[in-house]
Amino acid sequence: MAASHGDLRHLLPGNYKRQIADWLEEDCPSLDYGGFVVGESEGEARLLGKSQGIIAGVPFFDEVFSQLGCSIEWHVKEGTRLPANTITHCATVRGPVRKILLGERVALNILARCSGIASKASSMLSALRAQGWTGILAGTRKTTPGFRVVEKYGILVGGADPHRHDLSHMTMLKDNHVWACANNGAAAGGKTNPESIAAAIPKAVAAAKAAGGFATKVEVEVRSLEEADAAIGAGADVVMLDNFTPEGVRVAAKTLKESWKGKGRSFLVEVSGGLTEENAAAYACPDVDILSTSSIHQGTGIVDFSLKVSLR
Repeated sequence: MAASHGDLRHLLPGNYKRQIADWLEEDCPSLDYGGFVVGESEGEARLLGKSQGIIAGVPFFDEVFSQLGCSIEWHVKEGTRLPANTITHCATVRGPVRKILLGERVALNILARCSGIASKASSMLSALRAQGWTGILAGTRKTTPGFRVVEKYGILVGGADPHRHDLSHMTMLKDNHVWACANNGAAAGGKTNPESIAAAIPKAVAAAKAAGGFATKVEVEVRSLEEADAAIGAGADVVMLDNFTPEGVRVAAKTLKESWKGKGRSFLVEVSGGLTEENAAAYACPDVDILSTSSIHQGTGIVDFSLKVSLR
């Protein structure tokens, strides 16, 4: 768990501050009519947590108000689990009331969504740990364009693995990559036979390793043991068993680990495809190293927060 090794905000790239500036501009692109009504009165606002969940997104919340010239005093730490049926005073924002209200909705939207993702990731991971599984729960790249850094951050706060952040972070060869590589330069109208896709995997892996060098891992999505063996034999670092049944996963993962034991090939087995908190335990077994799912960041709920303003 990354959070146990230090402050997660130190992972954030500098461009997240530009994104927040863009989001503030999106919310008030011209005249601030509400701000005109409020004027320049100084005040403060209490950030209230109103539903159960884990607080995540503190650096983004802070940056919103920092750009507006406000200060924040936090009364709880990021990663704190808010209790159900209780209103928790999480932080106090101080500054011109007009500026507090200017950043209110942007800050709350980010915090609510990021906290919802952290809560979902933590809940699913806890369910898997309760089954005795010790592997890695990871998110996927099915993130919201422009909001990826917030979603990946929430996954980390929730204790799960963010997986790869973008196309430059590890090379993942999915079926389309292998198909395209296999048919690259083929005669007009020629196509690789579906039954021979395993034969095309080594070419794709070799090309990926040539481009990425020693520092970039290669993962291959596979649909069968034959394809998995081809990927491992070609030097893939990770094989993803995609859309296997729970029983199929158990058989395939065990077979791969046993058949390649002592042959000088080190690899991880990842399982993906339709995993949710309700069914993930059925896929968790000792020979599976990673379960990856979009369900911990796509379509998740939120943690409810509000800001209540008072004048000084």
